[in-house]
Amino acid sequence: MTAVAPAHDPAQDPAYRYRIEPTVMQALRSPRILTREVFGGLVVAIALIPEAIAFSIIAGVDPRVGLFSSFVMAVAISFLGGRPAMITAATGAVALVIAPVAREYGMDYFIATVLLAGAIQIVLAALGVAKLMRFIPRSVMVGFVNALAILIFAAQVPQLIGVPWLVYPLVAAGILIMYLMPRFTRVVPAPLIAIILVTGAAIVIGISIPTVGDQGELPRSLPELFIPNVPLTWETFGIIFPYAAAVAVVGLLESLLTAKLVDDITDTHSRKTREAFGQGIANILSGAFGGMGGCAMIGQTMINVKASGARTRISTFLAGVFLLILVVVLGDIVAIIPMAALVAVMIVVSVSTFDWHSIRLSTLKRMPKSETLVMVVTVAITVWTHNLAIGVGVGVITAMILFARRVAHFVTVTRHVSDDASGEAESVARYEVNGELFFASSNDLTTQFEYTRDPERVVIDMSRSHVWDASTVAALDAIETKYQRQGKSVTFEGMNDATTQFHGRLRGELGAGE
Repeated sequence: MTAVAPAHDPAQDPAYRYRIEPTVMQALRSPRILTREVFGGLVVAIALIPEAIAFSIIAGVDPRVGLFSSFVMAVAISFLGGRPAMITAATGAVALVIAPVAREYGMDYFIATVLLAGAIQIVLAALGVAKLMRFIPRSVMVGFVNALAILIFAAQVPQLIGVPWLVYPLVAAGILIMYLMPRFTRVVPAPLIAIILVTGAAIVIGISIPTVGDQGELPRSLPELFIPNVPLTWETFGIIFPYAAAVAVVGLLESLLTAKLVDDITDTHSRKTREAFGQGIANILSGAFGGMGGCAMIGQTMINVKASGARTRISTFLAGVFLLILVVVLGDIVAIIPMAALVAVMIVVSVSTFDWHSIRLSTLKRMPKSETLVMVVTVAITVWTHNLAIGVGVGVITAMILFARRVAHFVTVTRHVSDDASGEAESVARYEVNGELFFASSNDLTTQFEYTRDPERVVIDMSRSHVWDASTVAALDAIETKYQRQGKSVTFEGMNDATTQFHGRLRGELGAGE
């Protein structure tokens, strides 16, 4: 009888797992998909202009630095990144971290910092930092998303204060257009239609309101290679390394979290390690052309993926290309776009980004209080500091502490005293330890034994427990030492193989009970 080979499961093939459709070739063959990608890239490019200018001002550099950085990084990541349709450009998080360099040391040290940050990101990618994403709890991710939505909305508030009253009906009209247009057509993204109609209305009415041109001067030339003139010494390295390391960590964290968010929205899997490598190379290229560096942009990514429906690298590539064309060739036209139109787009993006389900009363009643607390802490710290790395870091630490406290209470110790099975008069105290033993749960383990009241023979049954760390071994050594001081013997039994090896390797070597 001929054996039949098991059918190949394509889902187990890594190439299949990370295949994201539509692909670039599929998009190029489909006019409908290609149109969506082109328009998505155009809307993102328009929205990037005031953002890049604003971030340049935060970083204390010329607006061209942020604009050229956004162009270079968007184009580079479209080829190098691991998450199609995600937008990478100059960001506020990076601008805040790197701003002191430009202010205190000048442009050459600023660019050297960007180059070193890219190199650090490549090293972190090689070390597998992307795999750490699995340790970020869902409650932290929800807090990250909600905090970003709040920050996106808050960033629009200055554009609504101290402006002519006609700005408000234009913003309202833009929001209304974005909500109504998808009911009639999805061929052209609603944000692009809103920008065109609001701009047209402002021109026809002839009113004087804030425009993109008011945000800063647009460049008139192409970016050029920039080699920083800094001494290659340890002193220089000592100056720029702390800032470069902070830029690298903040950039990777925001990029990988944004990639995970897009994965959830599109029900696909992205290559996180490739994305980390891509971010590093894109930052190096950005610095080489005099850019300020950056990372993934949640707002523009949501415009591209959710509002425009883009799914491929084409939209990311065209966002960079259109950005360069708009600011260098069509700068005069772009300058007349009312900020009201872009504010309307970003407000809709912030509302659609926020996870409203997470704050519904029915959800809060079902959700464990610890999970809700982690989400609230993540949101509060991120909004307070305007630093995603700090917010997410504090959120993860909070989740770890609450998890450790919860698990610590799962360990139980049950005591039984009986006659010895051999029939002798000697009694035996048997303790059954049930649960996972690590630093949080084993700290109180030594208090759960009756050292003075127990008979001379004690058996500790660990068949329903597992030893995870040295803290637990130290606790077991302390228990054994306490009984020996009472002249009593202790026997551990029922340990699984892993616990036996771990306990045997460290037993008596930790100074417990000394």
